[in-house]
Amino acid sequence: MQTNTDIRTPELSKPVLSTAKAWKPYQLFLFRVAFIFFIIMSIPGSLNWYKGLFGIDWTSVHYRDLYDIARFQPSFLKGSARILYGYGEWLVILGISAIGAAIWYFFDKERKEYTKLNYWLRVIVRYRAGIGIIGFGFTKLLPVQMPYPSIGLLNTDFGDLTLQKIYWLSIGIVPLYQVFAGVVEVTAGLMLFFRKTTLLGAVLLFGALGDIVYVNFAYDGGVHVYSSYFVLYGAFLILYDLPKLYNLLILERVTVPANYYPSFRLPWQKYLRIGLKTLTIAIFLGLLFYVQLLNFLYDPYKQPAISGVKELRGLYHVAEFRINDQLLPESPNDSLRWQEVSFEKWSTLTYKVNKPVKLDLSNGGGSPMRDINRTFELTGVGGGRRVFYYEADTKNHTLYLQDKNVPRSREDGPAKVKKAKPAVQDQWIPKEALANIGDENLKIEPIALTARRTRGIQAEKERDPKRKRMILRYSTSDGSRVILEGTDENNNSLHMVLNRIDRKYALSDGKLEAGKY
Repeated sequence: MQTNTDIRTPELSKPVLSTAKAWKPYQLFLFRVAFIFFIIMSIPGSLNWYKGLFGIDWTSVHYRDLYDIARFQPSFLKGSARILYGYGEWLVILGISAIGAAIWYFFDKERKEYTKLNYWLRVIVRYRAGIGIIGFGFTKLLPVQMPYPSIGLLNTDFGDLTLQKIYWLSIGIVPLYQVFAGVVEVTAGLMLFFRKTTLLGAVLLFGALGDIVYVNFAYDGGVHVYSSYFVLYGAFLILYDLPKLYNLLILERVTVPANYYPSFRLPWQKYLRIGLKTLTIAIFLGLLFYVQLLNFLYDPYKQPAISGVKELRGLYHVAEFRINDQLLPESPNDSLRWQEVSFEKWSTLTYKVNKPVKLDLSNGGGSPMRDINRTFELTGVGGGRRVFYYEADTKNHTLYLQDKNVPRSREDGPAKVKKAKPAVQDQWIPKEALANIGDENLKIEPIALTARRTRGIQAEKERDPKRKRMILRYSTSDGSRVILEGTDENNNSLHMVLNRIDRKYALSDGKLEAGKY
């Protein structure tokens, strides 16, 4: 049995009536399985995705609003990230698809081909993969995914870094390579929006993301499942043209592709098709690029956005250290004495001490709005490196510090703070100091201030876990010598003298660093 379909060849600008050959039984079964499988894989399974979609303030769009629409994968089974390296849910969906295909057969036994349905399935796969990889690619094209190392990281021993951290930093120190990777991914996504470039886009997607899958396995990167998601979609799109490629490249035969395209003859069909495509490209290429650029310039998601105290920035040697008025001599084995201190460009103080800290194995990602919850500078870092977020009362030269390292869970995706009892709002910072410190939300450029940032900061404050705290007063003339006095997290009195180290690094300075400080 044969059915009539519209076929287009390169020589014909208009569809011609042709007959589609009947598919073989195994092809019919595999298509039914593939159809159900990719439809399920392309449907957001989290209620939060829909809340985020309908909660977007389109007058004040944050890059994460659009990124979260683009970035999703199956999440129907709780705890599936721990099953078969995260692929367990895929196997469950495949099993459901096989059962569904068998049931489908009993209701559609007479069907001999699915040419039209296959076309629309490929449209869904093309746009799902295209939108997703563009969202993924923009974080590299405007390099915020793998930041340039902070001062604290530059002075962390190589052996104190995890495999994942070493890889991410190795990309972060060459931002133009990261930009190149972003160009490849965004180009692949753009090609998938157009039928004539689908194959090229799919090949680019398969190759680029296949490498990322292997890198994540080799370096224990944690995003191998999401990368594999795009490899799978690319492979499916390539499969359609594989017989033609084999015929042309291997058998060296003349090959004229004949593809089915639906005919949009009615004006409303043409306008709807062009309108939807234009809207998709405008949102996920135009608007997403713009809001991602704002994120890169003023509010990079993996590093704090607020500028630190300018006269304190740099690396310091701890020349003198007193705790409870007791002078502790320099010793690499002392578990109390600070060995070295760094003040970052942003609102972070780090110091090294000979005492192990809990290792955070996440990648420092996610979507935190508060600087205190942006943790790339501490994730994957051992060796007794402590990392504190500070709020500075510059009038009274006082720093109010909180430990950034709190219990976290590692999942195949953004790091999430484990559920913890929120800290009691005990007003540990005096009202006068709070007035001098100002509103955290308003300290970035007004053009980068969004509704999501405002809501996010408030929500994160309400559920912030209990943290270790310090209060330190600082005094300095030009930053070359700094005196710190105050109390640590155990209420011990501290007094220390810091001398700035003018360290020269073999690495060249980052020429494309995110943020304005």
